[in-house]
Amino acid sequence: MGYRVAVVGATGAVGHEMLQTLAEREFPVDEVAAVASSRSAGKEVSFGDATLTCRDLETFDFNGWNVALFSPGAKVSDRHAPRAAEAGAMVIDNTSRFRYDDDVPLVVPEVNAHHLDMASRRNIVANPNCSTIQMVVALKPLHDLVSIQRIVVSTYQATGGAGKKGMDELYEQTRKRYWNEPHAPEVFQKDIAFNCIPHIDSFMEDGSTREEWKMVAETAKILDPAIRVHATCVRVPVFIGHAEALNVEFAGPLDEEDAREQLREADGVLVVDDREPGGYMTPRECAGEDAVYVSRIRKDPTVENGLSMWVVSDNLRKGAALNAVQIAEELDRRHLL
Repeated sequence: MGYRVAVVGATGAVGHEMLQTLAEREFPVDEVAAVASSRSAGKEVSFGDATLTCRDLETFDFNGWNVALFSPGAKVSDRHAPRAAEAGAMVIDNTSRFRYDDDVPLVVPEVNAHHLDMASRRNIVANPNCSTIQMVVALKPLHDLVSIQRIVVSTYQATGGAGKKGMDELYEQTRKRYWNEPHAPEVFQKDIAFNCIPHIDSFMEDGSTREEWKMVAETAKILDPAIRVHATCVRVPVFIGHAEALNVEFAGPLDEEDAREQLREADGVLVVDDREPGGYMTPRECAGEDAVYVSRIRKDPTVENGLSMWVVSDNLRKGAALNAVQIAEELDRRHLL
């Protein structure tokens, strides 16, 4: 017996990936509804070999639906996710709206699937931020070996993290640069073509951006509140695929080869770490892939018990859609749907 699944925000980049991932992983469905804003109602989207016509979120009735995968923006989720949850659907929300609510689990299945046992409190599960997901997937196996004390992370985040409009802006600015035509930034704060922007989301009083704060708060909630995290988040001219340079301090010694072997055995992680030209993964190569790739694992000689590594992952898949579908799969396994 399958489930009735509604995908909210179906015309967006993440919504498209959610539909594709549900089909690829053969999640047990009897019916799938593509749900979007009123201006997108009537548009057609693909689900496997089928074509779905988008329904209007404002009038969509969630009664009788088992699962609702949300990715419509935080303000829309704030209005409609509780409505879906009250109707009996288990909401898996990809926006930031519910991530920091104490009674809503924030889940990466490879890391803290047991937190799903509290999902029934509000019938809402939050999907973490894309940059946090890939980092904790890579670090959980090492934290299990030797406790992590401190993480310093610099991210190199694709324009796809800002949705289709972000990718379109990169494309248009790049194209027009070759023709010497101006294209003022609209999605990003400065030109993204041939540039890097150390500013994602709004600035906070301490000089951090909210994206950087998210990595701190979410690591505490998902992995371990005792871990200190310092992040610098940068938008780079890449369409899909986030990269992160991690510097990690442990409570005790951890040999780099032991770390490499532990990661090779970890769920959701692939190690590509050959110390030769091209013996590492890049964002372009990880696009369309499900794994979190770890490369350039090496000792940091400047601190006691330190390792550095390079981590890349498709931010639309594992950073969003895939993680949401994996949450649904785990809820199914735990008989929580």
